[in-house]
Amino acid sequence: MAQVAVTADPLDLDALTRDMTAGAAGDGAVATFTGLVRDHNQGRKVRFLEYEAYEPLAVRALRRIVDEVGATWPDVRLGLRHRIGRLEIGEASIIIVAVSPHRADAFAACRYAIERVKQIVPIWKREHFEGGEVWLEGATADPDDEASRLAAERIACA
Repeated sequence: MAQVAVTADPLDLDALTRDMTAGAAGDGAVATFTGLVRDHNQGRKVRFLEYEAYEPLAVRALRRIVDEVGATWPDVRLGLRHRIGRLEIGEASIIIVAVSPHRADAFAACRYAIERVKQIVPIWKREHFEGGEVWLEGATADPDDEASRLAAERIACA
């Protein structure tokens, strides 16, 4: 299975974890992150979300994040999946698995990955709430902007 994917299918954290830990006898840590659709945002009652992506570019950005993690934490293996389409309250919109010999690197890589997803992956979220709908701001950083990358790293390592 690929390390990264953008998919309309429900996300399976257990399957991604199995894929990322296969043959990982030397690893001592697995850190995961699951982003869920919540029922409220900015004082509004959310009914559901819709995610859209330019898939080839989104996958390329996710691969870039895997490469950046590998450059910063060479022993970490990272898997990311982002869902698109209509998502109901409580469904997973993103899953991240970081596998490493040591917990500190796994935690940092997982945190870094979600920060970078928010910065550079072209996936847009449309929030449907009681009384209306709105597109929420998506990725805004230039993937080559080193200051943005370093900001994500500072957050991850805080």
